[in-house]
Amino acid sequence: MQAYDPLDYENLARSVVDALLTAEEESLPPSGTFEGAGVYAIYYHGDFEGYYTLVKTDPLPPIYVGKADPTGARKGGGRVATGRELYQRLTQHSKSISQAENIQLADFTCRYLVVVPVWITLAERFLVEHYKPVWNVAIDGFGNHDPGAGRRAMKRPRWDILHPGRPWAATLTADDPFEQVLQSLRQFLNRKP
Repeated sequence: MQAYDPLDYENLARSVVDALLTAEEESLPPSGTFEGAGVYAIYYHGDFEGYYTLVKTDPLPPIYVGKADPTGARKGGGRVATGRELYQRLTQHSKSISQAENIQLADFTCRYLVVVPVWITLAERFLVEHYKPVWNVAIDGFGNHDPGAGRRAMKRPRWDILHPGRPWAATLTADDPFEQVLQSLRQFLNRKP
């Protein structure tokens, strides 16, 4: 038997994740603004046919997890979160969902946790590996932004094939038809753990 190490990265990540998952579930986006960077989980409670298996799972797993790093973190800055990065990221996701033609924003909730920046990526990685959320693993592209005019040759994300409506995604070429993406979603959700 191996000795328990409370400072092991997995145990540290689990403590952040436990704090996130005990946070109050709120509407998406949260009703009040707040400051800071951190991690979040988004939950779906609706009746879109492809998510039937997901919605019937108890406890309900997140459909998507993510992080919001402090401003400038990718360039080596941003050691202290001074903006509303986490709130803004949740608001961006709300806009994407609102633009989709076959899901409703009212069917989504979220949990979020402002985290000391050094632990953000570790917690997000743990969430993805543990829960394997549908929109992180099986149906990619939910977190994408408009690629800009210089990158219009990109393929339409599978999320946008399954949930059409984001104007910028409609200009991209779809490789897979809707039914094929829906079938792969069903296979993913019906897999054995």
